[in-house]
Amino acid sequence: PVVPAVTAVAAVPAVPAVAEAEDLAGRFLQLEREQSALLEELPPFGAPVSHVYRPLDYAWEPHRHFVRRYCRGPKRVLFLGMNPGPFGMAQNGVPFGETRHVREWLGVRGWVGKPRNEHPKRPVLGWECRRAEVSGARFWGLFRSLCPDPRGFFRHCFVHNHCPLLFLAPSGRNLAPAELPPTQRAPLLALCDRALARAVELLGVGLVIGVGGYAQQRARKALGAAGLPVRVESIPHPSPRSARANRGWEEEAKAKLGELGVLELLQGGDLGDSEESTDALTANPVAAGFISLAEQPIGNGSIQQKVSSMVDK
Repeated sequence: PVVPAVTAVAAVPAVPAVAEAEDLAGRFLQLEREQSALLEELPPFGAPVSHVYRPLDYAWEPHRHFVRRYCRGPKRVLFLGMNPGPFGMAQNGVPFGETRHVREWLGVRGWVGKPRNEHPKRPVLGWECRRAEVSGARFWGLFRSLCPDPRGFFRHCFVHNHCPLLFLAPSGRNLAPAELPPTQRAPLLALCDRALARAVELLGVGLVIGVGGYAQQRARKALGAAGLPVRVESIPHPSPRSARANRGWEEEAKAKLGELGVLELLQGGDLGDSEESTDALTANPVAAGFISLAEQPIGNGSIQQKVSSMVDK
């Protein structure tokens, strides 16, 4: 059923803490809140960045609904995106969040607020956003065609972004993390790499599939540095700015997923059934307890204290 639209309003609510993370989804959300708190500690981003959107703040409700609905158990495959797009996750908190698929197929709902400093050319309209996010429409459209019931996809798979921040230039142009100056990029990527490694370990992931070469590169670096024996592959990015994607992204992505055994997994098979995919999943044990991103004090208190103080008003 179509979820009623929730219009974005001006105020930014306090983000609720996940103080007692007793289940896997709760621990994952706690990990994300820690990552967000650490990113808040970075120096302000300068040129060429004029605006930074943090959808895990103002779109926390739908994001939390997405995680709690679809991240209830260990995941064998993690699809990894780069960072939010202005017409996708920036609007509703869901990775590759093309509004129609998020609302109608995923059934996600929740209150969407506004970023602290909104770019006039990139307003956050929440569920009222009418501009399609082509990358998200292609991405979720593929898996919707393969799994009419989204639970079939999320039984073994999950979707996550390496970085939860959107960067905009004064013109409103979307800036990829790779376009930031080295002095801004290095600490950002270091924090996001650590968070990714913890997320992969927490979920027990055996195969990370980068959506595009950049996500694959970051995953290999992050997981290699953490010493996690996880295979990292990629599918082409579905961006409309890619001539390759515009020539037949769905067919190419399906072919790669077939090689990796993921299509069979989505159809009820096992990734270990084919010889080529036998090594795809070196399953990691699900973490027995909460995995902390930072145990050292930052500012006037630990990150755990900062996250725990984000109470629901």
